Amino acid sequence: MGHLATPKSVQKLQTALHAKAKAEAGYRFYALYDKISREDILAHAYAQCRSNKGAPGIDSQDFADIEAYGVERWLAELALALRQESYRPEPIRRVFIPKANGKLRPLGISTVRDRVCMTAALLVLEPIFEADLPPEIYAYRAGRNAQQAVVEVEELVFRGHPDVVDADLADYFGSIPHTDLLKSVARRIVDRRVLHLIKMWLECPVEETDQRGRTTRTTEARDSRRGIPQGSPLSPLLANLYMRRFVLGWKKLGLEQSLGTRLVTYADDLVILCRRGSAENALHHLRAIMGKLKLTVNEEKTRICRVPDGEFDFLGYNVRADVLSCNGQGPVGLPAVKEEHQAHGRTSPCADRPSA
Repeated sequence: MGHLATPKSVQKLQTALHAKAKAEAGYRFYALYDKISREDILAHAYAQCRSNKGAPGIDSQDFADIEAYGVERWLAELALALRQESYRPEPIRRVFIPKANGKLRPLGISTVRDRVCMTAALLVLEPIFEADLPPEIYAYRAGRNAQQAVVEVEELVFRGHPDVVDADLADYFGSIPHTDLLKSVARRIVDRRVLHLIKMWLECPVEETDQRGRTTRTTEARDSRRGIPQGSPLSPLLANLYMRRFVLGWKKLGLEQSLGTRLVTYADDLVILCRRGSAENALHHLRAIMGKLKLTVNEEKTRICRVPDGEFDFLGYNVRADVLSCNGQGPVGLPAVKEEHQAHGRTSPCADRPSA
């Protein structure tokens, strides 16, 4: 993943948007669409996508093609399409990448044009929604990472929260309902053109080619009105935004106090750390809240663990009684972010999707 310096003009906009959102929790942003098509925003979005060397989408256009055509000219044409509201995303190319266990994971590859446009939207929207995300959410955020999440879990376990609900959600990214997700976006964004852009990206058809070279195109996301595209630059932000609903719902019911619980989430990985004896009740409330959010708890993989008798894995790290962090610094040699989180788009803010 590339680490590019953000141009000062983009930084200035992001700082202003974040400050406004942080200062006024109820403020709704009206005029953002014109920011997405700004020359400096699109240029930085292109540079980010370029640094990540992603594979081409269904149009086969790669960065070398764009550079031969002329990047400035290409970006100017994209900006014009956005301003004229004639921009339409292409279908997503689906490929399957091998997992460590030998199974295959689907990954969606949008065209470079669509990735640049989504990254431009992310540059504008992320500072706003970052102001709203609770501290329990660790994934895909500046200054936060998987290692910090693991250390937090470990410290909570050994400081009065030894009973743990090790939760698994069935196909979290593929199950998020569009209507409710868009309501979460619209709580802050009332620019109808931005909302329309996001809706188009959510409803993109998916195209895949089988071993015989036959191409099929499906409109499952549009038909079911569920799911966010795996591999899209915008998906991690949207996933965090919907998980925020769960965290706020948990707190609103007073479950932190009544059950003595703490939440730690990383994308679709979720643990509820409980004071002794309250894990069963916490699991009951987890099922109820997730049901209201139209999400499903994977009963086969969700379990209650009691430390020190038991142990559990979180983000690839094994938490057990005989491994304590030193001076709160966390375990030595923590593993990398689990592969499925890398496949869902980013391991840090504002990155392009992975290569395929």
